[in-house]
Amino acid sequence: MPAALVLGAGVMGDRPSAMLSSRLDIAAELYRAGRVRALLLSGDNSRRSYDEPTVMRDYLVSRGVPAGRIVLDYAGFDTWDSCVRAKEIFGASHLVVVTQVFHLPRAVALCRTAGLDAFGVGDDSSHDWPVETAAYAVREFPATAKALLDGLVLHSSPRFLGRREVTLDHALAS
Repeated sequence: MPAALVLGAGVMGDRPSAMLSSRLDIAAELYRAGRVRALLLSGDNSRRSYDEPTVMRDYLVSRGVPAGRIVLDYAGFDTWDSCVRAKEIFGASHLVVVTQVFHLPRAVALCRTAGLDAFGVGDDSSHDWPVETAAYAVREFPATAKALLDGLVLHSSPRFLGRREVTLDHALAS
């Protein structure tokens, strides 16, 4: 049974953005339904005052997901980095990528390019926040160009690669 890779999408202090909350709710449901055994939360923690993975974990734990089934990736600065790190650092081979539907094709394609057997589940509650959705959707054009360069042309390394971790192995095994 695979793990879910939940991609970060912004936090405000100790609260996830509306888009990120939707992703986390989907991940929690996948876990509760037995579709995944562990959740890999990948997000930005590039400065002391901004910590997406910890906010994501706290949100999920407050909704009943056991902390032992949650693994944090503090260097998921973009989708490509998150996918490569899931494979190279956390040793994932099969993943369910959790994001919004407009982001899903790029996210799954990048994870597959990184060598993962990946498919995705997307949130389509864009009608609840049309302004945010429009901003993210416009961002998809340059992000897709960057993804093509990173994954298909340059095979770029993530900003931080580091040593292999066994935290996902433990979360999947327990």
